[in-house]
Amino acid sequence: MSDPGFYEAVGGEPTFRKLVEEFYAGVANDPLLRPMYPEQDLGPAADRLRMFLIQYWGGPGTYSEQRGHPRLRMRHAPFTVGPRQRDAWLLHMRHAVDTLNLPAEQEATLWEYLERAAMFMVNSMEE
Repeated sequence: MSDPGFYEAVGGEPTFRKLVEEFYAGVANDPLLRPMYPEQDLGPAADRLRMFLIQYWGGPGTYSEQRGHPRLRMRHAPFTVGPRQRDAWLLHMRHAVDTLNLPAEQEATLWEYLERAAMFMVNSMEE
């Protein structure tokens, strides 16, 4: 049998849905991050992140079908993403990852990617 891939191994869509829901529950009240989401409802942002992560980890390509190439840095360019915003993002994402109760190897794989992604999004070194 072939490896089912990370997406399937961690539980597929329900796992990524929970991850994103937990993450945005923290963002909703975060004074640094909430202003980066101009929409009153965080639902559309959550949908985009969930679709992106699902696609990245080997699930359906709905994100690209609906939005095209991810162009993450370009999409975040209008916002100041400095070390404080990165750290706040990682704080909420760390909590969200912890709620998944993944096996250690899967948790490490996911977290390593999320840390790299957070570092990649920094576009300002101003505090």
